[in-house]
Amino acid sequence: MKTFRMFTFVLVIAFVLAACGPAATETPMDEPAVEEAAPTEEAPEEPVATEVPATEEVPAGLTCTEPIKIGLITDATGPLAIYGAHILRSFMLGMEYATGTAGSAGETFDFTATQENTFMLDGCEIQVFVRDDQSNPENTATIARELIDVQNVDLLVGTVSSGATATLQGIALESSVPLIVGPAAANDITGINFNEYTFRVSRNNYQDAINECAYLTKQYETFVQIAPDYAFGRGSAAAFRDACTLDGGEFSADDIFAPADTTDFTPYMEQVLDSGAEAYIVSWAGSGFVPLMQAATDLGVSENMALGATFIDNVLMPIWYGNAVGSTSGILYHYTAPNNEINDFLTAQDKARYSTAPDLFDADGMNAAIMVVESIKAVEGKMDGATLISAMEGMTFEGPKGTIEIRPEDHVALQDMYILKLVDLTATDAAFYEYVETTRPEPPCLLPEELKDRCGALPYGSLSGE
Repeated sequence: MKTFRMFTFVLVIAFVLAACGPAATETPMDEPAVEEAAPTEEAPEEPVATEVPATEEVPAGLTCTEPIKIGLITDATGPLAIYGAHILRSFMLGMEYATGTAGSAGETFDFTATQENTFMLDGCEIQVFVRDDQSNPENTATIARELIDVQNVDLLVGTVSSGATATLQGIALESSVPLIVGPAAANDITGINFNEYTFRVSRNNYQDAINECAYLTKQYETFVQIAPDYAFGRGSAAAFRDACTLDGGEFSADDIFAPADTTDFTPYMEQVLDSGAEAYIVSWAGSGFVPLMQAATDLGVSENMALGATFIDNVLMPIWYGNAVGSTSGILYHYTAPNNEINDFLTAQDKARYSTAPDLFDADGMNAAIMVVESIKAVEGKMDGATLISAMEGMTFEGPKGTIEIRPEDHVALQDMYILKLVDLTATDAAFYEYVETTRPEPPCLLPEELKDRCGALPYGSLSGE
């Protein structure tokens, strides 16, 4: 080692002197001799690391040993398919937004091409099975049992028709599978048909009526109403009579009910005309609205009485509300009313992927999907009915309409509603309205007598609680 140190020292001195002295003439140099290293003690061998087999990366967050399965039931080809289309696209967009992942079906969901779509929530696979009940309660029962017994779904979502939803509620209860209702609106769903397995994201008839009557009664004093003769229509008539009367309005005649499949409304609209009321309130969903309004036009009802109805879907508004431009009324949702990032997402994606602006029930579909995902998170993927019920009662989450609150007493979804002014039925992207006001109606508790204690301090049976 001494020889090595001396050699190094000499080299250093030589380099220093060379740096200080005049430039030397470059001369060829012999290859330096390789100095033999002094023997050293042999170092102990480093232990050889044993290669650890690679393990599969575990995703952060929620993990599930089996896929979570959701059954979505809606009307894809029946009389209320115009509304089912809203649900099909917005539910899938809601799943994408809430999970943060795209569905296996691709950018758009086409029911005619596939009836399944899969999303990932952290390490959980969520499978969505879609079925068409055509708003027929018998179909609803058949496909609900198939989804539960064959596909083993953990949650049900649906449906459009309030009558079909009543059937779905019973099956959900029998099977201990929670049901999220949307967009059916009948009071009875969270009223006389209530069971602990039924929740809703859709508004009920009372929320429509409270929102609407506050403005109707400022414009008109007397009313008559026509509605379909089933749960949705009768619930709506009861709610409007209660809300408008409480706000100072009067009804000039008994409520008029027509069968849901009516095509000739002449005798019913004659009763409306004979009532002598200033305004007639219409609570009708689906294709029946067209012949109803045609009869109103043919008999001169539209010329002699004001239409006191909530604003409706984007397709039918230009057809039947031409005489209502300049009027102010209520609506459960129009994409131009809410101001939040989730509604912005829904609007942008509907336009980009489906070439349409969000319509009347798009918010319901997206809210249902968000509630599904929030429920899965809340129970950490443990999808038994009792655990889900506990998590869903009192749940709040953000959606296209802002904050949704699931009222624990009766599972009503408290949500924003809107008052808008109709200004232009030819506007691009169905931007028909000017914003006036956001309301947040709180309906009475309508549970059956034997469950009245659940209502607590809420008004029971009517807005006055009497």
